Amino acid sequence: MKKIITVFIITVVIISSQLFTNCEEKKETTTISKPAPQPLTEAQQKANREARAKWEASPDGIEYKKWQNSPEGKKIKVSHDKIRKQLQEFTTMEAVVTSVTFERQGTKGKVPKWLLVQIEGETYMMQFISKEFEQLKSLQVNDKISLKSRSAGYSNNHPYLIITGDYIAKDNKVLFKRDLSKNNRC
Repeated sequence: MKKIITVFIITVVIISSQLFTNCEEKKETTTISKPAPQPLTEAQQKANREARAKWEASPDGIEYKKWQNSPEGKKIKVSHDKIRKQLQEFTTMEAVVTSVTFERQGTKGKVPKWLLVQIEGETYMMQFISKEFEQLKSLQVNDKISLKSRSAGYSNNHPYLIITGDYIAKDNKVLFKRDLSKNNRC
C-alpha cells in the first residue's frame, strides 16, 4: 500500500512540476522561446490514471479529497490562485516575514526549517533544509523581502500553501539563491 501511495505521490509531483515549473531562466532583456513540452505517451497516461485511481480509493486519498473540499483546502487553493502568475513567470513578489521559528506539530529530531511570509494578505510557507536556512538567519519578523519562486505545493498536513524559495533578497541584497545547475536548472 505504501508503494502505491509513494508511486502516486511521485507521479503527482512530476506532473505538477511540469505544470508549475519554468525550467528555463528568463532573461529580462530578451525573450526566449521555449520548446514545446513532450506530451505523455498513452501508456504513461494510462499508468498515471490507474495509480491515481488506486491512491484516491486508499484511506490517504479519501482523507486528502475531504481536505481538498474543506474550507481549509479551498482557502489554500485560493491563495495559490493569487500568486499563480508570478510563479509561472518567475517574477518578484514582495513579502513580509511573519515567522522564522515555525515548526509543524508532531515533528521531532532534525526537521526542515520553515519561513512564513505574507504576500498580499495571504500567508505562505517556505521550507528549507538547515544548511539553506543558515543563509536566512539574519531575517526577523516584519522584515520586508523580495522573493521569486517557480512552484508551489499543497498538503493536507500543512496549514498554508508551500512555495519554493528560489530567490530571496532584503534591501536589494541577495540572501538566498537556489543553485539550479545541480538539477538541470529545473
